[in-house]
Amino acid sequence: MHAYRSNTCAELTAADTGTTVRLSGWVHRVRDHGGVLFIDLRDHYGVTQLICDPDSPVFAEVEKVRSEWCIRIDGEVKARDESLINPKLPTGEIEVFVRDIEVLGEAQELPLIVFGDQEYPEETRLRYRYLDLRREAMQDNMKLRSDVVTSIRKRMWDQDFREYQTPIITASSPEGARDFLVPSRQHPGKFYALPQAPQQFKQLIMVSGFDKYFQIAPCFRDEDPRADRSPTDFYQLDMEMSFVSQQDVFDTIQPVIAGVFEEFGGGRKVDQTWEQISYKDAALWYGTDKPDLRNPIKMQVVSDHFAGSGFAIFAKLLEQDGTEIRAIPAPTGGSRKFCDRMNAFAQKEGLPGMGYIFWREKTADSVAQELGIKVKEAQAKLKSGEVEGGMEAAGPLAKNIGPERTEAIRQQLGLGIGDAAFFLGGKPKAFEAVAGRARAAIGEELGLVDKNRFAFAWIVDFPIYEQDEETGAIDFEHNPFSMPQGGMEALNGNPLDVLGYQYDLACNGYELVSGAIRNHKPEIMLKAFELAGYGEDEVKNRFGALFNAFHYGAPPHGGCAAGIDRIVMLLADQHNIREVIMFPMNQRAEDLMMSAPSDPSSDQMMELGLRVIPQDQ
Repeated sequence: MHAYRSNTCAELTAADTGTTVRLSGWVHRVRDHGGVLFIDLRDHYGVTQLICDPDSPVFAEVEKVRSEWCIRIDGEVKARDESLINPKLPTGEIEVFVRDIEVLGEAQELPLIVFGDQEYPEETRLRYRYLDLRREAMQDNMKLRSDVVTSIRKRMWDQDFREYQTPIITASSPEGARDFLVPSRQHPGKFYALPQAPQQFKQLIMVSGFDKYFQIAPCFRDEDPRADRSPTDFYQLDMEMSFVSQQDVFDTIQPVIAGVFEEFGGGRKVDQTWEQISYKDAALWYGTDKPDLRNPIKMQVVSDHFAGSGFAIFAKLLEQDGTEIRAIPAPTGGSRKFCDRMNAFAQKEGLPGMGYIFWREKTADSVAQELGIKVKEAQAKLKSGEVEGGMEAAGPLAKNIGPERTEAIRQQLGLGIGDAAFFLGGKPKAFEAVAGRARAAIGEELGLVDKNRFAFAWIVDFPIYEQDEETGAIDFEHNPFSMPQGGMEALNGNPLDVLGYQYDLACNGYELVSGAIRNHKPEIMLKAFELAGYGEDEVKNRFGALFNAFHYGAPPHGGCAAGIDRIVMLLADQHNIREVIMFPMNQRAEDLMMSAPSDPSSDQMMELGLRVIPQDQ
């Protein structure tokens, strides 16, 4: 018999009754039923129930074991009584009577309990991550991650892609985030960098004549953490193709992503038609370039209804250049309580509030106020039909702008009795993000979001440039390596009108994929950077390898990268990316388990020719 096991803890069935087996694993829990011990033994594959009573020659030793001890047992498989069968377990028909035991590893008092669903502070979970990972939910998340990566690889190979590895130690290359620098011992005073992404390398692979490349690539960025972003490193499906248009990239990656979500989405609906939405429209309709399309709310511009109106705040605002008023429709949100809650939400977001209108059945109170009569008299007139009932608009805005403008707004937004609308104004860039969060909160509160769906959309036509409002300087707003739509001719016009062949894939409020058709012509590359204030010498210094390579017959090429961590996070129905990373950093970019970052030794610093300058506290 094998030294540690003849079977895993998920294999034994009634067909094994009467056989002698050897199992190894962890003590999941111990139950003492009046001198008869029941132990749930757990390994990576499942759980088997052990039984031990005083007839066992090792009963005294079995009595000593505690939760999370690692043990090896020999025993006889017995069929459970029919009334004791556990249908929830693959091994629920049997139990193993223990005849021999070996303790492979004792466990001290546990800082967190593996059995059950107790909540622990993240600091505890990360410090003792090896225990946290023993929990069933975490085991499932990590197995899911492995299976997703395997599936992605297979799907890419099936489309004639080959996987190539790019360097981990390379030169610093600004790509939107801070580099992690690595000092060179052999070249004192010089530094390598960990790659933020294989961006330049994969483009060089295309110039080298390899038609289709992919890689499950580690990327390193010194970033501020968020729930959906690691502060140090992450993995992405990185891909690039030669002789392709934007649509070719979409047609290639869509079946890969959709297939993975269909395979591992637990039966949730996966959109088959992926809408293409311009960056400009996404900002207008959703307040974000990663919209959650499960929420049906679309914002609209309603400036015309407030220009010159009795609502002075909005009327005066619209006299300024570049301002507008946007409405957030709220179907079924037509109550003062709900409107007050959303107004409070806006105040928490740092705004004075949100204007609102809601529509309701005409009330006796409002009729009485309108006609200057008593409420009882108004009730009678409504009941008799002397005063027509129907719908009325309520809220401070409705009173200020009057019934005609209010009715025009209602018709534009397609709302009716029981609905509401909220309003924000100013320069769009100043309030779009808050409007997007308000849209999301309204959709959640009103139960409008379809939770059983993965909704995808391509966001396209990103502007390449933006202008600093204070200095007037032009700089890149998005990826500087993207081919401008219209090529050199577009760059000879107004830079703020230049759109790039750049695209993101949004799913349920997260950016899953980002990519572009690349700028592969050196003269266009120089012009694009010149508009953003970068001279030829700086381009050659920063991006010399790409710039030089483009002089030797570079093919048109493009690609994208899909975030593995975010994909798994969505599939696992998690809201924090650390739940699907085996050994993540905390929010301060610290590894509490390995005590990183740590102080280097003086010998290490001497060898590298470095010293640390103390920071003022």
